[in-house]
Amino acid sequence: MSLAEMKKKQLEIMLEKVEGFSQPSPEKEQYATPASVAADMLYLAYLREDLNTVCDLGCGTGILAIGAALLGARAVAVENDSQALSIARANADRLNVTVDFVRGDVNTIALRGIDAVIMNPPFGAQKASLGDRAFLRKATEMAKVVYSLHNQGSEGFIRSFVKPCRVEEIYRIPFPLKRCFEFHRQEVKNIDVELYRIICGKKDTLEE
Repeated sequence: MSLAEMKKKQLEIMLEKVEGFSQPSPEKEQYATPASVAADMLYLAYLREDLNTVCDLGCGTGILAIGAALLGARAVAVENDSQALSIARANADRLNVTVDFVRGDVNTIALRGIDAVIMNPPFGAQKASLGDRAFLRKATEMAKVVYSLHNQGSEGFIRSFVKPCRVEEIYRIPFPLKRCFEFHRQEVKNIDVELYRIICGKKDTLEE
């Protein structure tokens, strides 16, 4: 195992301590990001030297923001669910990292000085879900680089939607989806997802 692989594994072990949703909502697509997936996303950003001031849009219980902080980033986490935000704050305290948590809606939040957005947005599988469009729109307005997780087969949509930003890299990642709702029939279902690294150019401010 290489030094880089060892460091990524250490990060994954730390992120296993992050508590997930206590009462996840299927309408909001509140699926916890597995520690293995979070470590893959964050360590890629770390190797690309993109972990400066980082924002996780729709942070859930905070795993991506906490992981970014563990890797030395200044981390900001945005979430509109107060219960999830409370768990996220407790998770940050448990892992002894500083994260700036903000309760806000992805459509109206206004932040300055964000270098990178790292997020696992809802895929839009549920009718009531905002889907990933609102998150992609805000992320590409906000930062010079975006790391965003999506359903396999989303490349055509993503490339078209983020223009004039450009998709620089695509990584396929196995996603072990744990049973969290009654309609899930398997304890763990492995699905393939795609991580997109999107380059947008520097934005000093975020405007609606």
